[in-house]
Amino acid sequence: MQYTALLLVLFSSWLFGANECLGCHKGIEDIRDRNSSMMRSILRMADEAGHPGNDCIVCHGGNPKSKSKKYAHRGTVEYFKTHPGPKEYYPAPASAWVNQNTCGICHPNQVASQMNSLMMTEQGKIQGAMWSFGGKEGYQHSIGNYKTANPSDPHARLGTKSYRAYMQKLSKMEPQAFPKEMQELPAAPTIEEVEKDPSKAVYTYLRQECLRCHTGSKGRSKRGDYRGVGCSSCHVPYSNEGFYEGNDKSIKRNERGHMLSHQIQSSRKVKVKIHNVEYSGVPVETCSTCHNRGKRIGVSYQGLMETAYNATFDAHGNAQPKLHTKRYLHMKEDIHYKKGMLCQDCHTSNDLHGDGFLSGANAGAVEIECQDCHGTTKKYPWELPLGYSDEFNTTVATGRARGITKTVAKYLKQGYLPKDKGDGYILTARGNPLPKAVKKGNKIIMHLASGKDIELKPLKLLKQEERLSKKALVAMDAIDAHTDKMECYTCHATWAPQCYGCHVKIDYSGGKMNPDYLMASHDHDIHGTTGEMRNLKDYLVPGKVTETRSYLRWEDPALAQNGEGRISPVIPGCQTTITVIGEDGKALLQNHIFKIPNVEGAGKEGQNAIDMAPVQPHTIQKEARSCESCHSSAKALGLGVAGGKLNADPSKTTIIDIMSADKRLLAKNVDEQIPAIPNLKYDYSQFIDENGTQLMTVGHHWKLSAPLNAEQRDKLDRRGVCLSCHKSIPDGNLAISAMAHIAQMTELKIDNKEHHTILNKIVNIAALVQVGGAFVVVLLLLYLFYRKFIKKRSINPINKGWK
Repeated sequence: MQYTALLLVLFSSWLFGANECLGCHKGIEDIRDRNSSMMRSILRMADEAGHPGNDCIVCHGGNPKSKSKKYAHRGTVEYFKTHPGPKEYYPAPASAWVNQNTCGICHPNQVASQMNSLMMTEQGKIQGAMWSFGGKEGYQHSIGNYKTANPSDPHARLGTKSYRAYMQKLSKMEPQAFPKEMQELPAAPTIEEVEKDPSKAVYTYLRQECLRCHTGSKGRSKRGDYRGVGCSSCHVPYSNEGFYEGNDKSIKRNERGHMLSHQIQSSRKVKVKIHNVEYSGVPVETCSTCHNRGKRIGVSYQGLMETAYNATFDAHGNAQPKLHTKRYLHMKEDIHYKKGMLCQDCHTSNDLHGDGFLSGANAGAVEIECQDCHGTTKKYPWELPLGYSDEFNTTVATGRARGITKTVAKYLKQGYLPKDKGDGYILTARGNPLPKAVKKGNKIIMHLASGKDIELKPLKLLKQEERLSKKALVAMDAIDAHTDKMECYTCHATWAPQCYGCHVKIDYSGGKMNPDYLMASHDHDIHGTTGEMRNLKDYLVPGKVTETRSYLRWEDPALAQNGEGRISPVIPGCQTTITVIGEDGKALLQNHIFKIPNVEGAGKEGQNAIDMAPVQPHTIQKEARSCESCHSSAKALGLGVAGGKLNADPSKTTIIDIMSADKRLLAKNVDEQIPAIPNLKYDYSQFIDENGTQLMTVGHHWKLSAPLNAEQRDKLDRRGVCLSCHKSIPDGNLAISAMAHIAQMTELKIDNKEHHTILNKIVNIAALVQVGGAFVVVLLLLYLFYRKFIKKRSINPINKGWK
């Protein structure tokens, strides 16, 4: 029946007229392949509109009868004025400002959800920046890119009944991060307003730098940042260079800012062919056009870590080109990326499009957890309760097993669903199905968007098959606290980008002006185009923002408690150290760190507003970070790189010049080498001191975000434990002595377990000393030693070199 309908459409196209638009756009790629259900729907609409075969007008509108570009790109066909379809000519039909008349005809749920999605509102980013300028919004997340509100009907939230109930409960637990409505960010300040209140420079900072990435805007025209607007932000391919490489002769080949090809990239069933390469799914680099700042999860997933250096050189001696305005080291990419997994293979439709309700930060919008697919060594994913690892509580989630499902919502059926559903789809921690993950016995088959199928063995099955190492069994099976209290990626994310000290300068001197990206995106017209798509120079506002940092790290991120109540890695969030230059060229603020005013119920009042942020780094490796990297590390505890002991006091100005031995300057014409940061008494990497006093904020979106408390630090800290037993070091070469000690233990067949047993007995004996007296204990010790080593094995340990 489908092919019959297609043949009828094609026949009517031949009989009544061809696609008139191709007179100018001959050779342009079909937006979808002709045999797809989407293209059949488009051609059917064209037929109903009286223009059989003209699929262009169904998305773009316009006047297809005109031979003039000026008049062809104007208005829409008569039929669409009173029926679903474009109401004007749309050069970018997926634009968020008109896509209810295009994409939304077939995908109403996703389009209806877009205005409240985090990719549109950027609430978390806005609250974070305003936090660093003195907590202008406090802990609330009620300001975003646009004025919007939740639907009045709670059942309008996309997802299963279990999911809706879960999110309703979570919204009540964390009301500050799940607002019911959102107000628009204040306008960029005038110079006069900044002179009176320099903290208002945050609005300039946000509008010029931070708010380029939301899907209501086309973004920045820089290498790696070219993308579409609205739905095409993700669903139309753009290369890093921004050149069109299709066959439409009317599109300039040497002009940046164009799509790579006039095709839609989407699910596994959507095939895209560019040159001689066919692919399916949304490439990771498409996601990285936005996810390269802040937590940098997009580029980190690809193994890219920012560097301050220019290496390496190309064949002409040129430095590494900038990507997203940065240069990179190539670190180990995430293991999922190595296996060919795209972002959409883990992240659900709700993660990406939103569920229709406002969420203030990433942890509120993302519904998946590692255990959803991998489970634990004791339970399969389907045996875990809903909410496991997503508790937003310090108590581990309990309850009946979540099970699986064989049904999915109607809107999810428009994407790819595997023909072989096995036992059913596994569920996320919040109760929605993962359509790409099918249970088959005790295994999971991942049907990736790329077309590849992967067999996944959950941890419980790997344990049963004895395929886990001893180290893995100790970490994940023997120590329940690791599984119950920590995120999986706390150990398995072996590196994370750490940009310490975000030095922001907002300069209003000399008439400096830069574009306001948010203002430009607000100025959208009836054609769906936004200001930056027309002329960004029309949206200049006072001030110029520049950013730099103190230093970069990647190794062994510190640990803290995230908003879900679990231990996770933390990296510098907004460690904003602010300099505001007034109109006269003098600093209104210089290297200033704001303090957070008292906010009721926060428990973090009066601290420096620079922040450490809990993060899922997206740098997962099969081999976890070492035990010592956490248990023997001052940095992991929050005490800073090298325990914060190597850095001088940054609150004091550093002057370096010719001077006497007692540090008296000999020259009069000197300059400050490192100007002071008055409110910073310690290194940026240190967020608690040895007494456990918190020195800066650690997360400000969720109530439970905090540095490790005293009990958690006591459990983690094993610095110097070896020395508690091994205080006496043998004479001579330490390495040889250690080897001799190990050899003696081996010869006596004392394994690690027996070593622990001996230590345990020594501890118990030490306790007996206090109770029964030293004399009795010494006799007992000698007797036990004789029974254990001399009588039983007839070995004289003295002759073996023991001391």
